[in-house]
Amino acid sequence: MIQTEHLSRDYGYKPALSDLNLRVEPGEILGFLGPNGAGKSTTVKILTGMIKPTKGRATVAGFDIVKQALEAKKRIGYVPESTALYESLSADEFLELMSCFYHLDPDTARLRREELFDLFELRGVSVERLAQFSKGMKQKVILASALMHKPDVLFLDEPLDGLDANTAMIVKELLKRLASQGKTILFCSHILDVVERICTRIVIIDKGRQIAEGTAQAIAEQTGAKTLEESFAKLTGGQDAGRVTTDFLAALERV
Repeated sequence: MIQTEHLSRDYGYKPALSDLNLRVEPGEILGFLGPNGAGKSTTVKILTGMIKPTKGRATVAGFDIVKQALEAKKRIGYVPESTALYESLSADEFLELMSCFYHLDPDTARLRREELFDLFELRGVSVERLAQFSKGMKQKVILASALMHKPDVLFLDEPLDGLDANTAMIVKELLKRLASQGKTILFCSHILDVVERICTRIVIIDKGRQIAEGTAQAIAEQTGAKTLEESFAKLTGGQDAGRVTTDFLAALERV
């Protein structure tokens, strides 16, 4: 479970997150959405123990992320928005390092690496240096590292970025299966049609504050929209895509 109570974070005089009350139950895939600068990354950084809140509190898997950070982190799997790897290592060495961080038994760790390499079709390149990997292959390694220790809670920030269509399909199905096993998943993405298909519930934030919560259908009905994408634009003050592109193309013709 993930729970926040009046969670806030200021950077100097600028509030990045204000009074967020969030609850994600085991078995849920929560779509956590917002425009750039809305406070999504700040929230995820707090919930994964990377930064501390200015006010409020948060618990992950029943542990306070500030007071019991180590216990919480043991139960977290995290896929960051920007791929962070030790590129001088091979994929096999990187996952072995991750297994050491989580104190996995060596034999268990080896078997899990093999299973993950098979899942993401990396077995044939597992001994190659990560510096030689494409963006999509690096993303597969990051996903594998987040799953190595069978975490209770997953924080996924643009997890499908760079993946080919087949792997993306596998990841989406895997997330549904993990949720059915009682895992708690927070899913951040700008690909709203994917969010609409796989997330059981959605929270939208803007300017650091929650502005909508519910299923994709409920949010669409509340905003008088047909799709989550249209709802998102209405709620966050997005530009009318049809009008903007028409004006742009017309301007090009005049130049």
